[in-house]
Amino acid sequence: MLLRSLLLLPVLWEGLLTQHWRYRLDLPESVTVKEGLCVLVPCQFFYPSTFLEPLYMFWFQKGVDMNDDLLVATNKPQQKLQERARGRFFLPRDPQPNNCSLTIIDVNRWDSGMYFLQMEKRSRIYSFQNQMFSLKVTALTHTPNILIPETLESGRPSNVICSVPWACERSMAPTFSWMSAALSSMGPRTHLSLGINLTPWPQDHGTSLTCQVYFPAAGATVERTVQLNVTYAPRDVAISVFQGNSTALRILQSTSSLPILQGEALLLLCSADSNPPADLSWFRGPAAPNATPISSTGILELPRVGAAEEGEFTCQIQHPLGSRNISLRVSMVYKLEPRANMVTGVIKGAAIVALLSLCLCLICRVKTHGKKAAQPVHHLDNVVGSGSKAHRHQFWADSLSGHRGHDDTSSVSEERQELHYAFLRFHKPKPQQQEDASTEYSEIKVHK
Repeated sequence: MLLRSLLLLPVLWEGLLTQHWRYRLDLPESVTVKEGLCVLVPCQFFYPSTFLEPLYMFWFQKGVDMNDDLLVATNKPQQKLQERARGRFFLPRDPQPNNCSLTIIDVNRWDSGMYFLQMEKRSRIYSFQNQMFSLKVTALTHTPNILIPETLESGRPSNVICSVPWACERSMAPTFSWMSAALSSMGPRTHLSLGINLTPWPQDHGTSLTCQVYFPAAGATVERTVQLNVTYAPRDVAISVFQGNSTALRILQSTSSLPILQGEALLLLCSADSNPPADLSWFRGPAAPNATPISSTGILELPRVGAAEEGEFTCQIQHPLGSRNISLRVSMVYKLEPRANMVTGVIKGAAIVALLSLCLCLICRVKTHGKKAAQPVHHLDNVVGSGSKAHRHQFWADSLSGHRGHDDTSSVSEERQELHYAFLRFHKPKPQQQEDASTEYSEIKVHK
């Protein structure tokens, strides 16, 4: 009777294992994890503890059939695990009673599938294939955290840290990399973070700073980009001048004088590059501490420039990191009135006419005087006779001397001033018969 009872013990043990109320497993049906991260699958089982023999646990990834099931984790020594599961699937190191939880690190897409637990006690095996859980692996969408000061001051070093706190400490160390034109030097490094010492400048304001993290076990890369907010004092201060319809004139430093046509519209635009933006205002004259601005913006508009607008105008640029001033002096160019232009034209025309008339009178006087002085007296048309040449020469001489005798009272100076001309014409004597020699005279009149 006793022997029969002993033979029935294995049968009874197997029957006990199949009693779910005595061997029960608490396990989620589905677990989702992102690629490259770690996951803890909670598990708890219940079994009769009347026997003191050790209990071994085995986790399998379900294959196509029974022969394809892959062993990924066990607490039984000297067991060969699946190659890609080594060092990534773990049972509790110090298992508490009834704890069958499974830890997976550096999860990759090949880990997706169905998993079940198998137990072994006293060479007896029980599989919970009717209570498997599904592992779903999704793409890694987490981004790194960048710890950066809210504002970076130009020229001052700051420490910036990139970290992945959501990653697993037990996983393979990720690779960090920084991308920025403003990088200076690397900072402290931990398993899940990397810092840099950043020294920004004004040209770095608004540029990108990128932290990239690569998880080698999963082959996944994530990154995050931030825009640098760099504070800096005003620079590139200038005044743009718009006069009438003309193009803008850009003044980069204080100037002594700016000529503006009377009555023209004038627009002055003051500008400065700074972060945060500077407060701009216009003053008449120098920007004294207690002076009242004529414009509280960078724009000063003068619709019509007159005598009242002549003088110095100053643009004040106020900023927490430093203030600056730039000024210019407006000088008005006056327009000529239309009536004044007409009078000037009349005067100029009259002067030209008078000058031309004077020149014409002088020319006429000279011509008249010359013609009168060159007028001949009377022609000696009737000088005839057969007298000899000697008589004619004598006659010419006597006639002139006799004429001068009538004006004895005239002075020598008068004779020099008044020069007279006489025109003599001698006719060739006609041949005549011999007659008694006789001399004929003709009167010569000399006109002054």
